[in-house]
Order: sequence, then C-alpha cells, then structure tokens
Amino acid sequence: MNPNIDMPSASRRRRLAAGLLAIGFLAGLPEGAVAEPARVDPARYRIVAEVEGLERPWSLAFLPDGRRLVTEAVGRLRIVGADGTLDPEPVRGLPPIYTAGQGGLMDVAVDPDFGETGRIFLSFLHGDASANNVRLVSARLGDGVLDNLRVLFTATPKSGDSNHGSRIAFLPDGTLALSLGDGFDRREEAQNPANTLGKIVRLNRDGSIPPDNPFVGQGSAAPEILTLGHRNVQGIALDPADGALLIAEHGPRGGDELNRLVPGGNYGWPLASRGLDYTFARVTPFAALPGFEAPLLEWTPSIAPSGLAVYEGTLFPEWRGALLVPALVEKAVRLVRRDGQRITGQALLLAELETRIRDVRSAPDGSIQVLTDGTPGRLLRLVPPSP
Repeated sequence: MNPNIDMPSASRRRRLAAGLLAIGFLAGLPEGAVAEPARVDPARYRIVAEVEGLERPWSLAFLPDGRRLVTEAVGRLRIVGADGTLDPEPVRGLPPIYTAGQGGLMDVAVDPDFGETGRIFLSFLHGDASANNVRLVSARLGDGVLDNLRVLFTATPKSGDSNHGSRIAFLPDGTLALSLGDGFDRREEAQNPANTLGKIVRLNRDGSIPPDNPFVGQGSAAPEILTLGHRNVQGIALDPADGALLIAEHGPRGGDELNRLVPGGNYGWPLASRGLDYTFARVTPFAALPGFEAPLLEWTPSIAPSGLAVYEGTLFPEWRGALLVPALVEKAVRLVRRDGQRITGQALLLAELETRIRDVRSAPDGSIQVLTDGTPGRLLRLVPPSP
C-alpha cells in the first residue's frame, strides 16, 4: 500500500487513533502469544569475553583492518583492537550529544567504501531537554579522532518527549536507511507522513534525498520517508538473499514485530498491533487492518528486540542464513530459522547468561559478537567449542 493515496487528514487521523486507543482499554489479551522456544545447548559454542567494563554499550561495527567500533549511549565512541584490547581513550571529535532516558549516542556504521572515504556514520539524540530528536552525521575516522564531520539529517519534529532508538543500514544501490521512533507520547504521528516520527527514512550517503523515494512529490509528505507506521525500530539488517530490508521493532508490553520492508509500506502502528500498552490494555482492538503490511513474526509478551543481524559466517554452518535478534527483556539472542520468507523455528542463544543483550553482529571472521546491556557492559564473541 502507498499511504499517500486517500490518506485521511491529520485531525481525522488523531481522532481515529485516540478512539482506537481508548477502545484498547476495554479489550482483552491479544491472540498469538508465542511460547518460549528451546534453548540452544551452550556446549555448541564457546563464549570469549573480549571487553569488560563498557558503559551502556549500544552498537558494534567492524573496520576492514579487524578493529571494532563500539558506541556507548553516554556519548562515547570506543575502538577495540583486533586482539580484543580496548583503547583506553575514547575517539575525539564527536558532535554534541544529548543523553537522557533511552537516548544518547546510538548506532555506528562503517561506510561500505571505507577504504576510499575513511568515513563512518553515527546516529544520536541532538538537542536538549526541551527539544531533541535523532540526528545522523558522517565523519572521517583518523587516528583516534573524527574530522570533516557532516550533518546529514535531523528528524522532525523536535520536542522534549522521549525519542526511541535509531539504527543505520546500507542498501545495495548506495543509499542508506535510518530508523526513527514514534516519540512515545506522540504515537499517532507514526501515521502522519508530514513528519519523520515512527518512520524509516532513505537517504543518499551525502544526506541528499533519492528522487525515487516513494513520497517524493506527494504534497506535504516528507520526501525522506521510505516506510511509516513504526513504533521503535532497534534492529535493521539487509537480507543477502534478496536485498530487502528486515527490521525488528519494539511494541510496548507486546506486539514486538519482525518486518520485511516494502517501499511506501505502512506497518500499522498504532492502529493495527497485537501489542499490550503499559497499562496492560490492548493498544488497539485490531491485530490487522486492510492496507497495512503484516509482520513476518510477532512476539507477545514482549521480548524487547534491540537489534537484528543475518548470520552469514562459516563457523556455525547450521545457522547460516538465520536471523539473530538480541532481546533485552528475554535476556537472550533469538535464533530465527527460516526458509525464504517463511519462519521455520526459533531457539534461544546465551539464555544461560541471564543478562540483557543490546546488539548482535555476524562478524567477518565467522563468529557471532554481542554487546551486553547496561553498566558494566561487555563485548562477547561466540566461536565453536574447543576441540
């Protein structure tokens, strides 16, 4: 569906959203709750603790020379050597970052052409307590310092409300996608194409707008928008099978979703969801509605998905092509097996640690690497068991 067609007015959208949310207080529990999957036997892998003592680590990225970049939500970018040694000095030259609630320094992504450009991309909260939202920048990474910093995009509108997390993904055509939360108390704005709350936006790597974005030239619609109707997308990954974008997003107490993005698609929040609100009432009586894209997978109660990766390594050949979904509430990594777009099974990795998992990545060396949440946070590496 392209929601530019027959899109109701802003005032009508707000009345509809308010009415549906009020009905939610009278509704029962959502259907489709998922039973907890089996745990993967910890004997099938070995955990190498590479870095200890991180402060609210949020994202992990790999440099071509084997070093890794780790963001800390408190506003620091750290470098971890290929040998697992953490540089004691954070990277210098970061822009001003507003840290509060769930916000701060969030994603880091390495330019696919890093060998030529030396650039990395960062998403973070920009502003202050009265007015803030997500900003995307790029900068050249030198010897422990960023320079030639460029502001590429700032989400609108700014306000003092809570802004959810943000992730970056590069697309095969050279553009990038950036996920943006719904602003929490402004959830109905996820259905408003005039702003970028609750949206995935698509940009060229210099911050310009691709002319083939689905909302370009559509009246007051923000031309950056790729998809809309999202709540809190904290996982985004390119599917190597077909080049599509996959996302994992938080519901409130339920209605977490795994979605496959279709340009111009509307993913329903908050008008269609199986989610429970924080009052334990249904967010909406409608699990699905005509014109909204259905999720590939839904989790109720919430597992709190905080990232997403496709395993592409060779160290665990039986998991190749599976999705890895770190979970904060479930305190594990969901291993989601699939056949094409069909989900065939789920299992839990690292559940034995009983710790919140913030990010997961399929590493170039074939290992699976994860960041644990909070303070102190850790960088862990999963490899096959010793012979």
